Amino acid sequence: MRIRDYRPSDAPILAQLYARSVRGIGPRFYSAEQVEAWAARAPTVERVREAYGDGRVALVAVDGDDRPVAFSDVETDGHINFLYCAPEAAGRGVMSALVDVLEARALALGHPRLHVEASEAARPFLLRRGFTLLERRDLKIGDVPIHNYAMEKWLVPAARLNRA
Repeated sequence: MRIRDYRPSDAPILAQLYARSVRGIGPRFYSAEQVEAWAARAPTVERVREAYGDGRVALVAVDGDDRPVAFSDVETDGHINFLYCAPEAAGRGVMSALVDVLEARALALGHPRLHVEASEAARPFLLRRGFTLLERRDLKIGDVPIHNYAMEKWLVPAARLNRA
């Protein structure tokens, strides 16, 4: 497994990987109705290409055959929009390796803080990675109630002291 920059040719696989991740990992944390509502929001290939063409850091974890097994990003304001792993790669250190590189790249670009809306599945992982839980967010996808968590991690501790 290795981490590399996103390539436009990854977009179809990442769009599928999003839905596979939600359907494969989500049922341990959410109801069937919630999982299907969330999976239905999977990005299209065009949306992946558009989002990952906007200047953000976009990284992909790939297997030995260069097939994507996880992906994540950091937008220009330090927001992590996508953080998804193939069910078969979960629990194997893939996400830790991916987030290590993501944090290093964000820091190199001058982002003092990362922030994310984490799923129930991602919350314990991110807490172990040093993220702080800010609040639970209750929302709806269509008519289906679901929740996530606002979380943040300060990459530069002194920046936290100087925030207004």
